[in-house]
Amino acid sequence: MTVANTVVPVIMCGGSGTRLWPLSRRSYPKQFSALFDGGSLFERTLARVTGQGFADPILMTNEEFRFIVAEQLLAAGAKASRIVIEPDARNTGPAICAAALVAEQIDPDAVLLVLPSDHLVAEEPAFRGAVQEGVRAAADGHLVTFGVTPSRPETGYGYIELADLPTHQAQPFVKFVEKPDAARAKEMLETGRFLWNSGMFAFSVKSLLAAFDAHAPEIGTACRDAVSGAREDLDFLRLGTSAYAQAPNISVDFALMERVQGMIVPV
Repeated sequence: MTVANTVVPVIMCGGSGTRLWPLSRRSYPKQFSALFDGGSLFERTLARVTGQGFADPILMTNEEFRFIVAEQLLAAGAKASRIVIEPDARNTGPAICAAALVAEQIDPDAVLLVLPSDHLVAEEPAFRGAVQEGVRAAADGHLVTFGVTPSRPETGYGYIELADLPTHQAQPFVKFVEKPDAARAKEMLETGRFLWNSGMFAFSVKSLLAAFDAHAPEIGTACRDAVSGAREDLDFLRLGTSAYAQAPNISVDFALMERVQGMIVPV
């Protein structure tokens, strides 16, 4: 990583994993299941963001998965700067805002790289190149999301519409599109201007928190109260329950990314 700012990975460690039932189930979702010789998807995610250029990650999880996260973190030989327990599932908007506030206490000049814990990345060099481009754009103040070039008219994923055909550089996008039906998915694929929404993001702490204050202040207020009221519990940081419950249940896509001049980097 060549960006001067510290890059803090934020790994989202929730989810029910119903697509891989019975191997994966609600109490032990797919990101924690030992599906590969290289460990679980969560352990592989940790490995992708360990090493030069990356700080220790912030892990966002819940009451149910906290000990699984801690156990697999140890098994992977990794460390976390914080394991944050969300008292209630409020979607990615509040989770990412809370993570940014926790990161601000560690390094207010950091860039956050937000990753789901359940991705299987087949092309590591392409991933690293996209991350480097996205982090560079985030360090310049942009809010960045990552898209995946679709290989088929998939109806199970959300999409991102670009203004122009994708390049390997950060570029503006038009909007997010919910999971389409088969006919609409085929139409979007044929234009070449739609990418699968990966759920990965990059932001500087300062730009992200400023965006929440400007476009979703109710999230920023609730999360500030939840972080200021957080308490230590063993190796975990528990967010304030009543304050966090006041945050709207909304994704970061719709809370922020469609309301600001966001950028997209294809993976």
